[in-house]
Amino acid sequence: MIAAAAHVIRLAHAGWILAREGVLALVDTARLPISARAGLRIARLIERPASTVAANRLSTALTRLGPSYVKLGQFLATRPDVVGVSLARDLETLQDKMAPFPQAAAVGAIEAAFGKPLHELFATFGPPVAAASIAQVHRAMVADGAGQRALAVKVLRPGIERRFKTDLDAFTFAARRAEMMSAEARRLRLVEVVDTLRRTVGLEMDLRLEAAALSEMAENTKDDPDFRIPVVDWDRTARDVLTLEWIDAIPLSDRARLAARGLDLKHLACAVIQTFLRHALRDGFFHADMHPGNLFVDDAGKLVAVDFGIMGRLAPKERRFLAEILYGFITRNYYRTAEVHFEAGYVPPRHSIASFAQAIRAIGEPIHNRTAEEISMARLFMLLFEITGLFDMRTRPELLLLQKTMVVVEGVARSLDPQLDMWTVAEPVVREWIERHLGPAGRLEHAAEGAVEVGRFLSDVPALLARGAVLAERVDAMTQNGLMLDPATVADIGRAEARRNRWSTLALWLIAALLAWIGYLLLD
Repeated sequence: MIAAAAHVIRLAHAGWILAREGVLALVDTARLPISARAGLRIARLIERPASTVAANRLSTALTRLGPSYVKLGQFLATRPDVVGVSLARDLETLQDKMAPFPQAAAVGAIEAAFGKPLHELFATFGPPVAAASIAQVHRAMVADGAGQRALAVKVLRPGIERRFKTDLDAFTFAARRAEMMSAEARRLRLVEVVDTLRRTVGLEMDLRLEAAALSEMAENTKDDPDFRIPVVDWDRTARDVLTLEWIDAIPLSDRARLAARGLDLKHLACAVIQTFLRHALRDGFFHADMHPGNLFVDDAGKLVAVDFGIMGRLAPKERRFLAEILYGFITRNYYRTAEVHFEAGYVPPRHSIASFAQAIRAIGEPIHNRTAEEISMARLFMLLFEITGLFDMRTRPELLLLQKTMVVVEGVARSLDPQLDMWTVAEPVVREWIERHLGPAGRLEHAAEGAVEVGRFLSDVPALLARGAVLAERVDAMTQNGLMLDPATVADIGRAEARRNRWSTLALWLIAALLAWIGYLLLD
């Protein structure tokens, strides 16, 4: 009861802030029950928005509410099926920027993580240069041979786990109440949405996992021509601290500095798109937060990504789905594009492939009649998800994360080159994957892999048969002699049964007493 009251108070405070900033005006009331619509109209009476721009209202409100709400907003940007397409687009602009916490707290966290004073770890340790919802970054120096080496030190916010737990418990409370009262909320699985956010945040709060993601992507991309990853300093990395090579580079958002340096902006735009597609298709492992603040260009003209807290993975089936979808639209083979949806099991077989192909053609043909500046791959996926909803396509969280990242990546590329032809840029990467995995070489490789699996199974057959024979002997013995139990096991069963009988007897006495009391009241 006390916990529920605390949740209500926290949610009421959040509602006040959202209403005050005018965020409730962005809610699609058509999806709400009548009682909720009335409550929304009343709540809007206190609106005093500081901005008329929807995205600014959201950013202001969520930042005021704290780290948990900023992270919730970023997460919901990947779920247009839950918040609607319009609101999801506004949430995509939400930048994870918070006020820094004190330097002394960062020093204390580092010393506690490594059990030694700061000066034994770093020669110098500067003030925060960036602060986000979960952690902040400092610049530090360490002795390196004859000179010094610069490092970026990411430190978890003190008490952030407790703060997130409190807020996420409140979100779960609200989601459960919503599912109890609304069929639409049950359809959207709001409790599952909050549970997914809880797992995602839990992974982000162990910076060793981010270091592992950096290491994995560094291995995947070591031969990529236009992309590289900062090197992890494992000796100075712990659960609450991540230490990396310091990147002296130009932010990709600073177009003027990039142009002044003489860098080819058209080439950079192409590299952004092809790098993302290469990671998603070739590796099945991609950076899922590629906004301009997380991308830099070094002196060699290579893209450098930072902040690997949010990563996306695609299984082979999803990678094939993505490649064939893109290739189908590039070649205008809509029937094959429709077939891929059915083969992947995303659209129930009760629907017609031909009808689904017709719906996809309605998306593809207008795109091919437009100029390069108007063609948006991200828009294509947005329309595709809207159409597939009519055919009962099941929501795939990994594809929604992919689509959200594609929106951001495409926006970054177009800011560098507004005339970028998305299809021309994407085609070589997609075609290479198609030829590699679905062409003759790929088929031979898959056949060889299948033969290896068959060989492994056959090599295990004798052991399986031997174990089966032993099992058959034991079953036969049990059927002839009865099931034999260890004496200690028999004693444990007896004690458990005695406890169960005591509770059953007590329950019967309580029921009898209750019936007698009711009878007394009726006769009185």
